[in-house]
Parts: sequence; structure tokens; C-alpha cells
Amino acid sequence: MRFATISTSAGPIAAVQLADGRFLPIAAACETEGVAHAALRQGSLQAVIEGGAAALNALAPLLAKANAGDSGLAALAVTDAVMLAPLPMPRKNVFCVGRNYAEHIAEGARAQNTTVAVTEVPVYFTKPSTAVIGPGATVPIFPHVSTQIDYEVELAIIIGTAGRDIPKDRAYDHVWGYTVLNDVTARDVQRRHGGQYFKGKGLDGSCPMGPVVVTRDELADPQNLALRCLVNGEVRQNSTTAQMIFDIPTLIASLSEGLTLEPGDILATGTPSGVGYAMTPPNFLKDGDTVTCEVEGIGQLTNPVRTV
Repeated sequence: MRFATISTSAGPIAAVQLADGRFLPIAAACETEGVAHAALRQGSLQAVIEGGAAALNALAPLLAKANAGDSGLAALAVTDAVMLAPLPMPRKNVFCVGRNYAEHIAEGARAQNTTVAVTEVPVYFTKPSTAVIGPGATVPIFPHVSTQIDYEVELAIIIGTAGRDIPKDRAYDHVWGYTVLNDVTARDVQRRHGGQYFKGKGLDGSCPMGPVVVTRDELADPQNLALRCLVNGEVRQNSTTAQMIFDIPTLIASLSEGLTLEPGDILATGTPSGVGYAMTPPNFLKDGDTVTCEVEGIGQLTNPVRTV
């Protein structure tokens, strides 16, 4: 299934995508069909995720009826929905992984004229919930803060089942789905603060996500998905998740060591080479640019860039 959070006059609501591309509001569909599942009727994607397999199983017949043309459900379907981030206000900071593609490490070393080694364990940082924006929303540039805003396409994991000290061979049991994430980074801020990641990667609007979350069963091999990032239609990043240094089970196992992962937690898995600061000369985002991040099997996440 493919899920989104869409904007309505009554506020954000969770919706499931139909085969024709329209979105079916989940809570309204349950009310129409008399489905009493509490997680589905709550109206948020967070609640659907927390509902686990039982919520998906309860939703499946409604989705099938809507795709078959049921008139009552078809009348609820939204065309040209205004999309928000799938989880517009995550309950925790977004977990992120740095230095997880060898070519990205290499290009960074060249750009900084230094040696950057592959770490023995994953490098983690976080982005605050105030950084999260959805497709079509503006990535802001704050000139008084940064003049070196960069892009990073990433596959993001949505946790579905809570766990701590998760073994690698059970890691996928804890995954609910996947989405596209752009780890927007203020490179000069990152350097100014001693090379630590949080401040340079935590500015408002620096975590575009979406457009949808695809459930785990929809992607046969998340470790072999094409990734691309385009700026004004020009391909800047072009790789696959097969190039990760630390694969998805390793990331989940490592992050969960002594740290409980919970339903709705988000983990961005790192970016490949092709970022702006490593180009010759460096090519940072500027006012008027449009950035599109793509992950195979999920979709395109497009955001304009504007000076504020």
C-alpha cells in the first residue's frame, strides 16, 4: 500500500493511494463502510502505523472496493491532493546516517583536501521535527545564516514495530515502510560548528519528505533501489541503495543498541555522491532552484528553493 498525509480544510488526514492515483481518506472511508478499527478512524498516519498489521488487514478490503469502483468510496477519493510530509510532525527527531556511501566519502575528502576514512560503525545525527516539510513546500535559504545550502537524496525507513537491541536477522520485521527524504544541509554552518552535523542539518525546512510512504511488502528489495537527485532538471546524484556501506539491517541493529525504536520513527540511510559542495567549482542551491529527489518504487519529491 501507498500512504500519504493530505491537507484538507479540517486539517491533515491520512489517505491511501488508489490504483488510479487518487487518494482515499482513511477515516472517512471507515465511517462510510462501518469499519470500527480505532487506529484507522483516528485519522493520522501515525495511528495507522501504530495499528500494525491489524490496521493494514482491516484497510485492505476497503482499498479493494474502492479500486473496484465502489460508488460510495469513489465519491470520497481526492484528485490533485495537496500533499504534506507523510509524518508532518514526527514524535522524535529524524534519525540520519552520515558517510554511508563510499563515493560520497571520497568526494568529500577531495573537496576538503583531506583524508576521510570509512568508519567502523555507522555515524548518526538527527534533524528536528521543525525541519520536516512536505512535497512542494519551500526549502528556505536564510542568507544571514548560510550561503552554502546543499541537497542529499536518501531512502528513509519508517519503523513499525518497537524494539531495542534488534538483531540484524530480525531488522526488517521492524520496518513498516519507506519514503524519500532530502537531507538539506548548510555546509558552511556545519563547518563553522566544528564539523558536527546537527546544526548545519537542522535548519527549518531542511528535511523534505514524501510524497508517500510505501509499505514494506511493496518493495521486494529495498537494498537495490535507484536514487537520483535533480536540480532544475539536471541530474546531480545517480546511484543505488546497493552502494550503501552499512546495509539496512546493520543500521537498524546498530541504532537500536540500547535505544528503543518506536512506531513512526524515521531513519534516513545516507546519500550517494554528487552533492553540490563537492563539484568544481562548488554549486550550492540558490533562490529559484527546484530540487527533485527520486527513489525507485516510491516516487519523486520536488521542492522549490527560496530566500526568506
